[in-house]
Amino acid sequence: MQPHKNKTFATALAFLLGGVGAHRFYLNGSVDRIGLLHLCSIPVAGLVYGMGHAPNPFYVLLPLILSWLAGFLEALVIGLTPDERWDARRNPGNGRTSHSHWPLALLLVLTMLVGATALIATIARLFDLLYTGGAYG
Repeated sequence: MQPHKNKTFATALAFLLGGVGAHRFYLNGSVDRIGLLHLCSIPVAGLVYGMGHAPNPFYVLLPLILSWLAGFLEALVIGLTPDERWDARRNPGNGRTSHSHWPLALLLVLTMLVGATALIATIARLFDLLYTGGAYG
C-alpha cells in the first residue's frame, strides 16, 4: 500500500523547491523524467557560464529561472486540483481522503504573487537585454 500523498505539502514543495523538481520526486519517485529535467537546469546554467566569454549573469541564470517558473506553474496546478480528483489519481485505494484547508489557499495566493512577479521581471529583463543590450540596467 502506497503512502498518502498530501496535496498541500506537494504544493509547498513545488513553490519552494520546484526549480529542482522536489515536488515531482515526492509525487512520482526518484526516476521522474520531468523532475530530472528540472534538476538538469543546474548543470545547464554551468554550461552557459562556461561556454560564454563573460556572459551576462541573466543568461547564466535563465535555465534556473525558467525551471523555477515552471515549478510555480506546477504548484498552481497541484493546489487547484479538486480533492476528489487528487485522491483518485494520487491516493487510489488508500482509504484516507484529502481535505484542503486555508494554508493551501494562502500558499496559492503567495505562489501567484511571487510567480507573476518573477515572470514579469524575467520578461522585462529579457526584452531589455535583447532589444537595448542592457541599456536600462
